[in-house]
Amino acid sequence: MADKNDLLLKQDETAGLPMNESELIEGCIKENKVCQKALYDRFSGKMYSLCLRYAENREDAEDIMHDGFIKVLNNIQQFKASGSLEGWVRKIMVNTAIQHLVSEKRSAIGMSSAFRDDVDFEDSNEWNVISTMSASEIMKLISELPVGYRTVINLFAIDGYSHDEIAQMLKINESTSRSQLSKARKMLKERIERSTAIYHHGS
Repeated sequence: MADKNDLLLKQDETAGLPMNESELIEGCIKENKVCQKALYDRFSGKMYSLCLRYAENREDAEDIMHDGFIKVLNNIQQFKASGSLEGWVRKIMVNTAIQHLVSEKRSAIGMSSAFRDDVDFEDSNEWNVISTMSASEIMKLISELPVGYRTVINLFAIDGYSHDEIAQMLKINESTSRSQLSKARKMLKERIERSTAIYHHGS
């Protein structure tokens, strides 16, 4: 069974590895530590960025990512070659991030209390307002949202989960997921307009 020590090999120990993905997976199934480290190196950059979107800070993001990779390595034999390895790893990371949010951040008050169960949302084109922004600007704005807004907008708008899936993951009503997304869009729109007004006023 893999643990964090398996991910701490020096960079030169992964030199000369086979680049073929199937060989890399086979090596991980056999618990070859060099292959495990190579898999970690291949996806850690993208997965850290994913975890950072859900986490409160960088330290939490690192913890989530390492826990996620332990799950990846311990369950690598379950990966189906017909799908995308990166997509499979990403799904595990998202689930790990949500589990961290539920157990670590909301255990004292219950996850549902992070979400207001109001349903006065409306379908709109407000999401289109961010289409002209850079990825880093969007990520910064999302990271500053309240936890309920941030979690739902990450799951729905970025990671592609449906409201039904989000409701099951977060143990909330589907209507609450929709409401949070709508309100997150509105908040983003307001902040974009405010920052744009400041920019034009100062120029």
